[in-house]
Amino acid sequence: MTVPDHANLTYPRIAASGDRAVVIELSDQISEETNMRVVALAGDLESNPIAGIVETVPTYRSLLVSYDPLIVRGRDLSVLLLERLSGIAVDGSRGRRLVVPVLYGGDVGLDLNEMAEMKEMSVADLIAMHGSADYRVYMIGFAPGFAYLGGLPEKLHTPRLAVPRQRIEASAIGIGGKQASINSVPGPSGWRFIGRTPIKVFDPARSDAFLLKAGDHVRFRAIDKDEAAALDAAVASGAPHIEWEDA
Repeated sequence: MTVPDHANLTYPRIAASGDRAVVIELSDQISEETNMRVVALAGDLESNPIAGIVETVPTYRSLLVSYDPLIVRGRDLSVLLLERLSGIAVDGSRGRRLVVPVLYGGDVGLDLNEMAEMKEMSVADLIAMHGSADYRVYMIGFAPGFAYLGGLPEKLHTPRLAVPRQRIEASAIGIGGKQASINSVPGPSGWRFIGRTPIKVFDPARSDAFLLKAGDHVRFRAIDKDEAAALDAAVASGAPHIEWEDA
């Protein structure tokens, strides 16, 4: 097997993904600038679609484009995508930011105290640092509505657990490596968890089930047990607290 020499690859480039999709890769490096171009291309294709495109899925540094081969051939679509990308202008605006209330610690924040010890800082300082950052949603994946958040302060970068836990509840606030997250559905995870939020980033009962999308931003805000209980009740009654602000 020949191992590709990524150092000699040129970008952007397009690769087939089966017989009904192509991937347009913008870079071999993860950066906010690259991700902004990915999101801008996805938005442009949504507002001014190319005939035959069925769906687009933004990732950190590439865009998956699925298509109907009865309408457009992959080779022709590849040419059109490169042409479209060349005309994309990223305006630099940071879009919208979701303010996420977090009850740190407790039954869900299983790793909060241990992480504070590992980082040789107080729990209060860890919470303050976690809440001080502006996080970018780089992509949605792994589970419905699960957002991979960049922007975690370097001091909080922490390896995942060697042995994943078998069940972590939805809305748990996690740290995995250099990334932060909000659990969208219950399931196993090797991430470290430091709290929970009353809001749901994925709720199939909503008209728009997915609260976040690639290109959004997130800020975490610490709350106490009384506010958490009030917000839990609001969510249970069908009136969730969702606070957007300019990023």
